[in-house]
Amino acid sequence: MDLTQGTDKSKFARAKKMMLWFGIISMVMTFAGLTSAYVVSKNRPDWLTGFDLPNAFIWSTFVIVGSSIAFFLAKRSIAASKPKNGTAFLLGTLILALLFVALQFKGFNDIVSQGYYFTGSESTITTSFIYVLVLVHLAHLAGGLIVLLVVIYNHFKQRYRPGQMLGIELGATFWHFVDILWVYLFLFLYFFR
Repeated sequence: MDLTQGTDKSKFARAKKMMLWFGIISMVMTFAGLTSAYVVSKNRPDWLTGFDLPNAFIWSTFVIVGSSIAFFLAKRSIAASKPKNGTAFLLGTLILALLFVALQFKGFNDIVSQGYYFTGSESTITTSFIYVLVLVHLAHLAGGLIVLLVVIYNHFKQRYRPGQMLGIELGATFWHFVDILWVYLFLFLYFFR
């Protein structure tokens, strides 16, 4: 029995988790900078004051929270040796994630249909900030979708089981972060208009 293998495996797992947390911290700093710039820019005379967020953004918030719950249940099911339940919850997470993206683009379309533009001569600083915040979040969500697809693929290859959950743990941590980030952005945009 080789005792160093378990030690190397746990060091490897800790290193991967630490790298993920460094990435998350850097993303938090990015969004802290963007939202700080938003707060400072609110004092501009050309800032829109009567602008309301579209309902699609509200619905997308519920959808992404639901996806986080589904991912949590998937991880719990797989850890409890219930792979069929895990599959259902992972696919549910994917469907909710795609619905979230669709609702985000519907929200963009609703803003444009109200006569507000994100870029160009007809844009405002307010809508440009919303555009940047949501698009940067969607870029991180795209990364989250890739992570989710890798987790689903590895699940179908039966690589996760009790005691061997590192990949799904890392994926779930990133997914929950992306979800929490959207909830923060939505609440920020809703209350700091």
